Amino acid sequence: MGRLPEGETAPGDGRLPEGTPADGPFGAYIHVPFCSVRCGYCDFNTYTADELRGATRAGYPGDVAAEIRLAREVLGELGPLRPMQTVFFGGGTPTLLPAADLVTMLRGVTDAFGLADGAEVTVEANPDSIDAAGLAQLRAGGVTRVSFGMQSAVPHVLAALDRTHDPARVPQVVEWARAAGLEVSLDLIYGAPGESLADWQRSLDAAVAMAPDHVSAYALIVEEGTALARRIRRGELAAPDDDLQAAMYEAADATLGAAGYTWYEVSNWARGDRIARHNLAYWRGHDWWGFGPGAHSHVGGVRWWNVKHPAAYRDRLVAGRSPALAREVLDAETRRVERVLLESRIAEGLAIDVLEPEGRRAVAGLVAEGLVDGRAALAGRVVPTLRGRLLADAVVRRLLP
Repeated sequence: MGRLPEGETAPGDGRLPEGTPADGPFGAYIHVPFCSVRCGYCDFNTYTADELRGATRAGYPGDVAAEIRLAREVLGELGPLRPMQTVFFGGGTPTLLPAADLVTMLRGVTDAFGLADGAEVTVEANPDSIDAAGLAQLRAGGVTRVSFGMQSAVPHVLAALDRTHDPARVPQVVEWARAAGLEVSLDLIYGAPGESLADWQRSLDAAVAMAPDHVSAYALIVEEGTALARRIRRGELAAPDDDLQAAMYEAADATLGAAGYTWYEVSNWARGDRIARHNLAYWRGHDWWGFGPGAHSHVGGVRWWNVKHPAAYRDRLVAGRSPALAREVLDAETRRVERVLLESRIAEGLAIDVLEPEGRRAVAGLVAEGLVDGRAALAGRVVPTLRGRLLADAVVRRLLP
């Protein structure tokens, strides 16, 4: 699992620096760190049943409730409390908990902060971790959207990713979610060991056939410390091929575009206005409070992260302490740089006047090379072209010389 970043020690009471601005859109991320098995490529902060050591799934909603009370107290000192525009249950596998537990945690957030009108509430789910009754219970409890970890429609690709579900189950859970009145997103991964372009096209076609509201497609990244990284290092599996992944991305954009989906962030496509608003809030640099072990938060230029293990998280809260391990207060230049990194990836683009003079001068060259949309640049914004999305890191390096 990935290491937490360095930072200054967070105060035990969780208080934010005096004068921290707390206005604008606000959301909640609720981390549910439980998995039935760990996928070989995953470096998220997740735990199987035999790794919990002093924490339990049954007690988890109460642990989160304690952090919700802390958040209300801390943010109440900064000014009027803001209602949640979005709430996102991620993991791990949130639906390893009973639907009633997820609804209880959502009710805790709602009681403490309120939900804005039309708020988006998303739950991630594995196709084999939820049934029709559970989806209906989530919808009745206020969830509006479910994101299924489909990953692939091809059995040997799922096996390479250590995914356990039967691909034939995905259309079934999508149908159940629709019957419950939930919006549906499908998450895909491309570039797995042994996956061909034809395999990937098969997954894309299968996803489109289910007509979800939203599709995410992420290139497989080999993270240090994962089982996948160890197998590649031993020569048991081939590392992802950059050229093949680029071809797969182009296939995704073409297939999804032809089916009526529009990209709004490098790895995300939606039909109409069905974008993942919580996801886009990160790219826009909005505020959110991350609940749960290892969760990260950002409010008014202050970023902090919680202790990783569920038992350590629980112990701090039981002792009346904040679970935050460390934090950093972002200065103006760091926030500007992060804005360039984030907003240059989204379809609404980055305002050119955010750039330093050398970065602004680079825009013309990026347009000439087909990496940035010329019409958008004339209107004062940096919007990547398809080629620019493929070379997003290179575009950022030019914008931040």
